[in-house]
Amino acid sequence: MNTTLKQLCTNSKNSFDLTEARDQESLMQLVGSLEPFSTAEVEELALGSAAPLEFKLAYKVLASRRFVETNAQPLKIGIVFAMWGEQNRLLPKSAENPNGEDLLNVKLSQLEWLFKGSEIDWRLYAVDDGCPYGSGRIARERIHGSPLGSRASVLFLEEALPVGAGPLKGLVSANDSRKGGAIILGCQKALEDGAEAIIYTDADNSVHLGQAGLLLQKHLEEGFKVVLGNRKHKHSVLVKQESRWGIGIKALRHMQRMVGHSIFSRGILDSQAAFKLYHKDVLEKILERPSVYDFSFDSDWIACTLAMDEPFAKVPFAFIDSFAESASIVQGPMTTWETLLKGLVTAVRQRGIPYNEEMARVLDEHISSSKDLDALINYLPEELERAEDKDLGNPDIMSPAAMAEWIAERKQVAMAG
Repeated sequence: MNTTLKQLCTNSKNSFDLTEARDQESLMQLVGSLEPFSTAEVEELALGSAAPLEFKLAYKVLASRRFVETNAQPLKIGIVFAMWGEQNRLLPKSAENPNGEDLLNVKLSQLEWLFKGSEIDWRLYAVDDGCPYGSGRIARERIHGSPLGSRASVLFLEEALPVGAGPLKGLVSANDSRKGGAIILGCQKALEDGAEAIIYTDADNSVHLGQAGLLLQKHLEEGFKVVLGNRKHKHSVLVKQESRWGIGIKALRHMQRMVGHSIFSRGILDSQAAFKLYHKDVLEKILERPSVYDFSFDSDWIACTLAMDEPFAKVPFAFIDSFAESASIVQGPMTTWETLLKGLVTAVRQRGIPYNEEMARVLDEHISSSKDLDALINYLPEELERAEDKDLGNPDIMSPAAMAEWIAERKQVAMAG
């Protein structure tokens, strides 16, 4: 192993602050320093358990760029994300704004670096999802005068509604959307602009978009029209504050995987990862009749992919949780989980893929609001105490009937308390 490469690894930082421009710059400097070395050499070090976080990130970005540089197939893509409550992360970090990420300019910079001089033509679509704090207005201000501003479109869901036809006809106003409607609008606009494939991500900088080549490689080299980012893969880089959930998260995942066994049994254990690619052929089919417009749209799109019997690929990538301003924190984590569970039930029913009907009925009958999940999240049924992640969703471990009984008991205790 080259001693210079080893030194670059050793000297890399073991932290990465999404609010610090210096950390973004340091990462790209490291990627530049890795240019003389083969991808295999860098990979060998990066996949080692002792590799610092910055080096692991640099490897993902380097591998992505190397595919883009060698790719000879022209492709026009749209990169889409939704904004709600992003008024702080859209602005740079400051003493008055400690969680600022300057997210829009950072995304544009990452994409420009990745695709410069390549066969990939790209455009970024930022969609205000009815944000009461002016995310869309701030986004337009942030790119005004920017040399990359012409690469971005800032859209407002409320301006597109109501409509009598098309994928958004199920929404009366932006208030009826929770992320899904905004993503759909962004995809519509990108397709109208001639995009052949769509990548969608989150508003924050949790996913370095310099990694987009990892998705494109599976699409362009191997022909997959659906490519799903997978944070659960052993070669992924995941920095996530799981401590935000109580021990009952295991029970919620058990219910989720029972209902969505067609999805999870295919190894799609990270259905909510905000790093996915859909070719227009598949996306147009999905958008013929969306089943949901909320946080659970990921499950709906995957369910449609499975119903079409469309082959898909999964790709490990790097993800650093942007915790402080997360919508699941602002709006309440169990509100998000209620949406995910109920939306999953709606999606599997509408898309016609096999699902655990008994567990779906339990959710229909026993979970009427996020308050019911609040009664569960800090407790765990005995049947699941020793269950491993691979066991979750197996009704032989804990049946829907047993789950219903446990939910009823927990709700009764909560009411009595």
